[in-house]
Formats: sequence, structure tokens, C-alpha cells
Amino acid sequence: MVYFVGAGPGAADLITMRGKALLETADTVIYAGSLINPALLGYCRAGCALHDSARLTLPKIIALMEQTERAGGQTVRLHSGDPSIYGAIREQMDALTERGVAYEICPGVASFCAAAAALRAEYTLPSASQTIILTRMAGKTPAPEKQSIESLAAHGATMVVFLSAGMPNELRAALLRGGYRADTPAAIVYKAGWPEEIVLRGTVDTLPQLANSHSITKTALIAVGDFLGDAYTPSKLYDPQFSTGYRKATE
Repeated sequence: MVYFVGAGPGAADLITMRGKALLETADTVIYAGSLINPALLGYCRAGCALHDSARLTLPKIIALMEQTERAGGQTVRLHSGDPSIYGAIREQMDALTERGVAYEICPGVASFCAAAAALRAEYTLPSASQTIILTRMAGKTPAPEKQSIESLAAHGATMVVFLSAGMPNELRAALLRGGYRADTPAAIVYKAGWPEEIVLRGTVDTLPQLANSHSITKTALIAVGDFLGDAYTPSKLYDPQFSTGYRKATE
């Protein structure tokens, strides 16, 4: 069996209990060496075969999985964050399906959730934002035309931009063209959930200066939106004047 395991955003104790248990029993672990905390490999048992996928191609990754499967072993494919978000797992799953190799997915704590924790923020504040857009700048991997930063920015929603820290000037320009105000709150979270985590706050207009101030070009998320500001409407969930299915309004 092959298990695609979300390693979580960084800290070794932010992997799920299921993910940790799978690492502890794996015969082969193929891990994203450029992205995951190496401390996670400390959960692997003695004798487990470790392979850094940063140095491998897709055919070589699949070959390692097949080799372990033929030997009756268990493979963990360890991805950063949650493997469903920019994890490049679809082509791996398709290749395993073609070969008749069984697999399962173990979700992980996504990095955008760790970024919100680092910011001590709530993405979905009433009257500020009720929608979260997870996206990236087009680069080596193109984006569908209707999903450009400019098109998405027109919604004025909370936006979390992955894989784009190396293009802060281009991102700033795209956000402004799309409709965000220059003074819209924005932040860069470098290595969310890692010991070396850095949180930088500013505005859409100052994103390039924020990135340049710490020479941040990768392994960072950029969050944009009024959820980072102070203006919002409190939730009705605990409002004493609001009835729910569990209590009646008291005032």
C-alpha cells in the first residue's frame, strides 16, 4: 500500500496522529526534502529506506513505490502541508492506478492554516470576508486565464497566494489591477509553523518592500484582505440576542 501523507506546515508535532503512525510503520518513505522539516524523519523506524524526492523524477518515484509494493512493504509519500494543495499528487495517483497499486491519502494541516495561526487572524470575518481564495502567480506553471490574480482580485475576498514570494512586484501590480486598494492589509508569512517562522505585515502597496527587507523569495505565503484589518461585524453565533438550535435569545 502507498500512503500519501500530509506532513503539516513545518513543526514536527503538527503532523496528524495518523500520519505519524504511518511514518513509524513504513518500509519506504519518499519525502519532499526541499519542503518538509527533516525532524519528521525521526519518526521513521530503523531500517526504513529514505528517498528525497527533490532529486527524483516521476518515473523514479513510481519505480520506488512499485519496488516496495512487490516486496510486500508499505510506502509513505510524505508531502508538505496537505498533499491536495499544490502537492502534484494527481499524476502519481494516476500512475499507481495504471499499475494496479493501491493507495490512500492521509490529510495534513495546510500551510495556509498555519499562516493564519501565525498572524493570529481569522480569515472569515463577517462584513470583511466570507470567502478564501487559495491561488498562485502564473510562472513555470501557467494559470487558466479566468483564474488570473487580476480576475480573482475583483472579488475583494481574502486571498492567500502560494508559490509567489519571488515575484512581489508582479504580484503587487496584479492585485492593484484587479481591484484591491493600495492600502489593503497584507502580510508575508515565511515558513509558517517552523522554528524560523517570520511574520511581516504591511499593505498590498508595500509587499515588495516587505519581501526585500528579509530577502524572502520562497517558502512563504502572502495573505491579502481586510480580514487583517480592524473593521468587522462580530459573529451572531454567541450573540445573546440571537437564537440558535441550542439556545434561545436572552436579551
